[in-house]
Amino acid sequence: MESVSIVLFLLLAVVVSGAITRMLPFSIPTPLVQIALGACIGLSTAHRVALDPELFLFLFLPPLLFLDGWRIPKDELFRDLSTVVELALGLVLMTVVGMGFFIHWLIPAMPLAVSFALAAVVSPTDPIAVSAIAARVPIPKRMMHILEGESLLNDASGLVCLRFAVAAALTGSFSPGSAALNFLWVAGLGILVGVAVTILISHTKAWVTDRWREDSGSQILVSLLIPFGSYLAAEHLHASGILAAVSAGVAMTFAEASRQTMAETRMRRNSVWDMIQFALNGIIFVLLGEQLPGILAGAKNTVALTGHGAPAWLAFYIAAITVGLATLRFLWVWASLKLTILRNGRKGIGTRSPDWRLIAATSIAGVRGAITLAGVLTLPLLLNDGTPFPARDLSIFLAAGVILLSLIIASIALPILLSGLTMPSEPSVQAEEDHARITTAEAAIQAIEQHQHRLAQDEGEADIFAAAGARVMGLYRERIDGLSEHQPDERRIGERLLGEFHLVGVKAERVALARLVRTQKVGIEIARKITRDLDLSEARYRM
Repeated sequence: MESVSIVLFLLLAVVVSGAITRMLPFSIPTPLVQIALGACIGLSTAHRVALDPELFLFLFLPPLLFLDGWRIPKDELFRDLSTVVELALGLVLMTVVGMGFFIHWLIPAMPLAVSFALAAVVSPTDPIAVSAIAARVPIPKRMMHILEGESLLNDASGLVCLRFAVAAALTGSFSPGSAALNFLWVAGLGILVGVAVTILISHTKAWVTDRWREDSGSQILVSLLIPFGSYLAAEHLHASGILAAVSAGVAMTFAEASRQTMAETRMRRNSVWDMIQFALNGIIFVLLGEQLPGILAGAKNTVALTGHGAPAWLAFYIAAITVGLATLRFLWVWASLKLTILRNGRKGIGTRSPDWRLIAATSIAGVRGAITLAGVLTLPLLLNDGTPFPARDLSIFLAAGVILLSLIIASIALPILLSGLTMPSEPSVQAEEDHARITTAEAAIQAIEQHQHRLAQDEGEADIFAAAGARVMGLYRERIDGLSEHQPDERRIGERLLGEFHLVGVKAERVALARLVRTQKVGIEIARKITRDLDLSEARYRM
């Protein structure tokens, strides 16, 4: 019961944090509110949540990384793939090596392997925290696509580097050549396992559905089990479970595109995954806040590990590491943007130098968040010989401090830098979208005509089928005419007004329906059916 109560309190804190964030008259990132609520929970009780590193890693990271891989826009990712790879792989490796030596130089009492481990956990970025920070200041789409792609890959690369650093700390030895080969094996096999698991499960689901119809609940549950299955299968083969979860999510996009799923299943599944993402990310930050009182209470003992007596040294270390990360990222982003975005003639972009605000915004947007916290909490408690893992508490303290400081800096500076900032333009996809809508509408008209003729031949009453088919085909022809005749600007204005009028009408329908229910002129079941139709209509025009 105690564990259940803890989970319920954590979930309640996540819910309350969302409400508080919306109530505040000024913009503040939700993760900071969640950390504050977690700290209140930690201060209000002497009980502490005991976190098992392996269990924490298994419960939180696979579903979050799987969902990131599943939902990331693939076309945008491939369009800026060179930039994403440079940030997600090159910058991570440079951060691990550069910051590892810097942290060891800064804190000689921290072993070099542990310094590399700390550098590895602070290398991944968190786009969810960025979105929360800039909720009231729109982030340029291209920048957000790059940040999402970077986060997807650097989560995996950073955690794989963490794995090698921890192994070096546990064994006391490290061979670069062996580590490079092991990295290729661990990463390659992990990716293959994730793709294989997704494809196998997708084919199995399709086979079962074709013979015994589709069950929405089972389909949703299977999608929840895929990241855990991929992770466990990869770990069993001594590969990267993290990369397996990411590749399973990416493969899920293409597996879904080649399989037909009921609309009801997709809508329910999206809602379930939205809730899981919100809950898991929120719980991670609440847990960070809940652990903070204990971490701060042990600050005196923790700073003793560094050879100093004043806890203020810990604040200095946090600031130094944060500045080092920001400087490294600024230099790398400058080079990356200069080479792959602003000076890529094949993408039709000019040869002007990068705008310093663009570089600064992209650099500051690389805040640390849930993955960093999850990674540092997975540091083992003991070495192979049974002695305590060196500087574990210090690493957790410094990582938590970097998360907090990067969030605070970004929440202040990012809205200022983003105001009026423009990214190099992306190719317009409006023509591609119009072509797709016209093609699908023409296919629908052809199918309806064939079905109409088939029904007329089999059952007679051709006039009835012709009238019903004409009504539906008229809607599709109206769509084709609208896409073919109107200019994009006129069409956007028309679609906006159409959506606005539909929402006004839906609101009036809800009021009238509520009145009928109160006066008992309509039964509950009928009201529920009409409400569902209104929900679907409203959801369509709010997208």
